[in-house]
Formats: sequence, C-alpha cells, structure tokens
Amino acid sequence: MFLRLSAQYQDLVKDLVLSLRALADTLKKEGVAASCYSCGDDGSHGASFVADLLDGHAVRFLVSDCGISWMEMRHGVELVKLEGAEAIQELDRLSKHLRSIQSKRRSGKQAQIPAAASARLG
Repeated sequence: MFLRLSAQYQDLVKDLVLSLRALADTLKKEGVAASCYSCGDDGSHGASFVADLLDGHAVRFLVSDCGISWMEMRHGVELVKLEGAEAIQELDRLSKHLRSIQSKRRSGKQAQIPAAASARLG
C-alpha cells in the first residue's frame, strides 16, 4: 500500500510541475514576470514557481518530495503561507483568475492581474 501511495505522490508532483511550467509560460505571454525551475529532467523531483503580480506582490509555489507550499509576499514580507491541499487550491484559484482575465481581454475589456491576496485582504 505504501509503495502505491508513494508512486501516486510522485505522479502528483510530475503533474504539478507540468502545470506550473504552463502557468509560467502563460503569465510570461501576459507580460508578467514568472519562472518555473524544475528538479530532474522530467520534473519528478519537484519545482519552484515564482510570479511577480505587480505592485510589489509576488507568489511562490514549491512542490517536492518533501511537500507542497504556497507563499504570497508583498515587498518581501510574507503575507500568507499555505501547505498541501490548501496550497494547490490557491494555485488553482490563481489559474482560474488568469483564465477569466484572458477571456475578458479576448472580448476587448481591459483587465490587469491583481495581487492574489487582494481579495482576501480587502
């Protein structure tokens, strides 16, 4: 049972790395400074994703054999740190928000990528 769970987690890490690479590429196309560095040839050992979401706001998502974490910072000060499933949910929220912005741009409406924490912080 434990070997099966380990293999499933490794698959999860690989899937997250692929998604992080795609998100970084999409953000770059939108003019946002973003990067994704992976460990190992196929990303099976993890990755580090960082995006500058304007106005001194940045997010970092780390995935590795040791765990998964999401951190939001403003001017270098940590605002929010999430781990595990909550970190993945926040990454999904950012991705969905990005898709809605792209949709608005296609329809001719102007939109910016706001800071991920702004909705929570008011």
